[in-house]
Amino acid sequence: MTAETMRLTIRRPDDWHLHLRDGAMMAGVLPYTARQFARAIVMPNLAPPVTTPDAADAYRQRILDALPEGMDFTPLMTCYLTDETVPGQLADGFQRGSFVAAKLYPAGATTNSAHGVTDIANIRAVLAEMEKQGMVLCVHGEVTRADVDVFDREAVFIEDVLIPTLADFPGLKVVFEHITTKDAVDFVLAAGDNVAATITPQHLMLNRNALFEGGLRPHAYCLPVVKREEHRRAVRRAATGGSPKFFLGTDSAPHARHAKESSCGCAGIFNAPFALETYATVFEEEGVLDRLEAFASVHGPAFYDLPLNEGTVTLEKAPAMVPDAVQAGEETLVPFCAGMTLGWRLA
Repeated sequence: MTAETMRLTIRRPDDWHLHLRDGAMMAGVLPYTARQFARAIVMPNLAPPVTTPDAADAYRQRILDALPEGMDFTPLMTCYLTDETVPGQLADGFQRGSFVAAKLYPAGATTNSAHGVTDIANIRAVLAEMEKQGMVLCVHGEVTRADVDVFDREAVFIEDVLIPTLADFPGLKVVFEHITTKDAVDFVLAAGDNVAATITPQHLMLNRNALFEGGLRPHAYCLPVVKREEHRRAVRRAATGGSPKFFLGTDSAPHARHAKESSCGCAGIFNAPFALETYATVFEEEGVLDRLEAFASVHGPAFYDLPLNEGTVTLEKAPAMVPDAVQAGEETLVPFCAGMTLGWRLA
C-alpha cells in the first residue's frame, strides 16, 4: 500500500463459500461476485439440490452462461450430501472435475437443507471415500435438535459431531464454514492441518445485538446466527491473526426483500456487492491491512490445493456508499451494510 494514494493492490481473491441461487436471481447477483473474485465455491442447496455430477455440470454451465461478457470468473461446484449419497458416484464426480468439494448440511439447519444428512452415521462410507480421495468436506456446523439453544448449536456440533468424526477419519479434509464462536476458533487452531475454516463479513462486524437494534432486524438474520461480543472478537482475531487455517468465505446469501421482511423471514445476508470492501474495513480497523491478501487470496487455494490467481485487484481509500437496495431481475434485495458509507472501494 502506498501512503500517497492510499491504494492497496492484492492478488485477486476467491470466495470459498457463496450462494448464487439460480435463474433470474443468479443472473442478477453474479456480477457482484465476479467483479471482485476469480473463483468461488458455489453452494448446492438449490431446489432440488445439486446431488449428482451431471447436475453440477449443468449448474456450472448456467452460471457461465449468465456471466456478463468481459468478466472472468470460475465457479467451483459442490455436491449436496444426503443420506443416500453413493460414494462411488461422488468419487467419480470429484475425479472428473464436476465437484471440487462436498457439502454437509445437517437436515433442517438452514435454507433448503431439508434433504440434508439426518445422522452423520449414515454417510460413513461417503466420508471414508472422501478421505481416500483427498476431497474437501465443507461443513455447516450446527446441530438441529430442539433441546439445544440456537446460540449453542455450533459448540454442541463440535463436541457431538466434528470431534468424533475426525477421530474416525483423521485424514479427512474439513472446512468448518462461517464459524461464529470462540469454540470454533479454538477447535480449528487445535486440529491438524487438514482442518480449516471460512469467515464471513457479518460475523466479523456484528454481534447478536444487531438482531434487535431498535426492533427486529431481519437483514441481520443469518444462520448460524451472530453471537455474543466475546465470540465476534474471537472470530475477528482468527481472521486477522495471519493463521493459514482461516480464509475468506462470504456466505453471501441473497433473498428477495419481501422474503426477508415477512412473518417468517429467510435466513441469509447478501454481502456480495461490497464484500471485499467490508473485509478491508475490518483489517484496517485491526491495523493489519498487510494480512488481507493472505486471508483473501492465499490461504484458501493452499488448502484446496489449487493454484494462486495471477491477476490483481486494487482497493483505494475512498468513501463507498452502500445503497439501501439493489435489483436482481424483478426482485429487490437489501445488501449488507445498506445505507452505510464504507472507507474503502474497489478501484
